[in-house]
Amino acid sequence: MEHSPPPFFNRGPAPLVRLAFFASLSFALLVLDARFHYTESLRGVLALAVYPLQVVATLPAALGERISGYFASQAQLRDENTGLRAKLLDTSQRAQRYEAARAEAGQLRRLIGAAERLPLKSQPAEILYNGRDPYSRKVIIDKGSQNGVRAGSPVLDEAGVIGQVTRTHALAAEVTLLTDKDQAIPVQVVRNGLRAVAFGAGTSGMLELRFMASNAEIQNGDSLVTSGIDGTYPPGIPVATVARVERDAAYAFARIVCQPAAGVESGRYVLVLENEARQAPPPEEAGPERDKRPGKIRKPRRKDGESSP
Repeated sequence: MEHSPPPFFNRGPAPLVRLAFFASLSFALLVLDARFHYTESLRGVLALAVYPLQVVATLPAALGERISGYFASQAQLRDENTGLRAKLLDTSQRAQRYEAARAEAGQLRRLIGAAERLPLKSQPAEILYNGRDPYSRKVIIDKGSQNGVRAGSPVLDEAGVIGQVTRTHALAAEVTLLTDKDQAIPVQVVRNGLRAVAFGAGTSGMLELRFMASNAEIQNGDSLVTSGIDGTYPPGIPVATVARVERDAAYAFARIVCQPAAGVESGRYVLVLENEARQAPPPEEAGPERDKRPGKIRKPRRKDGESSP
């Protein structure tokens, strides 16, 4: 009786034979593909069929890479943004300092030019701070009595009159601005030579021409300069420009508001002029001619009972 293994256990050709067969087949396919390119279409079809599987297989890794790249790029962008903001702030501060330095240099050049045009000696000074009284318009400069500054000295900038020194210390001085309500300056209209007095208007930062007749020959845009009749300010220095003229027939005087020509509320450097205020000489004492003037004749007092002749 012949015994043979059941079909389930039938193993077919030997493994070595199968290895040789499939190796030969692979070598033949490689040669055919390299020589005649027969498997290109088959390879394309297989690649297309396997592509979804490749996408699914690489999806977790690609998703993790994208998430890590997103957070890494966000952190990098924050760092770059912080650095750029710091550079921008530093550049802005440098630009501001440059602009401030250029403005100060321009003002100093204009002050030097103004000082050369003035007939009096002058010295530059720097404004340290404003006065502490909020109801007055005063500033403190860094020049005092040791620098030759005296009370009454005019103070100017490159555009016109700023004010007048009202108090001096050893190393500093107080300057009362034109806009102070207690300050007044004699002026003259350039267009027609009309003389007036400009008074400070206080916190408004303007000047007023008071006690001007309502029919006075003055109009908007007129330039006002120092008249020089007070002996304190040199004549011809710009003071203000007429900004508004209000005339009312019910009032005898017009209301004239002027805009200061100088930077009364701005600027850092000023010019302090020598005080050339001159007092009028006292009247000369009368000489021998005074005795020659006829005096009064005193009449004798009549006694009681005497009749007049």
